[in-house]
Amino acid sequence: MPLEIIFLGTGGGRFATITQKRRTAGIRILSDKVNLHLDPGPGALVYSVAAGLNPQKVNALFVSHCHPDHYVDAEVFIEAMTRGMTKKRGLLAASRSVLFGNEVCESKISKYHQQMLEKIVEAKPGVSFEVKDLRVVVGGARHSDPDTVGFRFESVDVGDIAYTSDTEYFEGVGKQYAGVRLLILCVMRPSGKPWKGHMTTEDAIKIVEEAKPEMVVTTHFGMQMIFKGPQNEAKVIEQATGVPTLAANDGMHLRVGEKIEVLKKRDKTQLGLEQFF
Repeated sequence: MPLEIIFLGTGGGRFATITQKRRTAGIRILSDKVNLHLDPGPGALVYSVAAGLNPQKVNALFVSHCHPDHYVDAEVFIEAMTRGMTKKRGLLAASRSVLFGNEVCESKISKYHQQMLEKIVEAKPGVSFEVKDLRVVVGGARHSDPDTVGFRFESVDVGDIAYTSDTEYFEGVGKQYAGVRLLILCVMRPSGKPWKGHMTTEDAIKIVEEAKPEMVVTTHFGMQMIFKGPQNEAKVIEQATGVPTLAANDGMHLRVGEKIEVLKKRDKTQLGLEQFF
């Protein structure tokens, strides 16, 4: 069965979050068994409902780190997953900072919400675990939250996809995702506008050259990237690496099957995913 990836939001950083120039609603990943929401920032619940994606059907929640544009709607999704906190259900995979706090932030998901989950995974680099028909391997990142992680999703049916979360370039970051079919990069800044702990177009090029994926999709755009034009920067990455590269738009749907394609309209019947909507 193919995977479907829905970019409910493609914005990131403080001012994109405040202004909602791009939504900060995160990403939904669907298979025939998995209904997974990745980094549910502000708007994740609202835009899920607007897209016809029933939040009560979610069975896995992933939070890469403790910044608001990645975690704000997490507790609401837990309440949805657990049928209004009446049924112990669902998996939460989250960084140490999100679960317990660290030197830069407090825990972002309460003990009250955590105790209603069927399974909790503390996501640390190198940790692997199963989510229904997907195997997940946690990748490292370099960000202002030192516990930030990325995720590699391994599917027997269609191959691997990966999500870097926020990170600056460091040696070996791309090798964690070597050989994936689809690499989702959080490219917050355009060329020539570096910001410590965040990815620029130049960083993305290095990561793609290390990972050598079949295709790249960029997302999580800050205001400077939005003003510069994400699609223009995506073309820079493609020209430098030779790897087909798209800049995601809010609401964009991808299907990963025999080929990777952008869907003009979500086709849940063809995917066999009616139970998730």
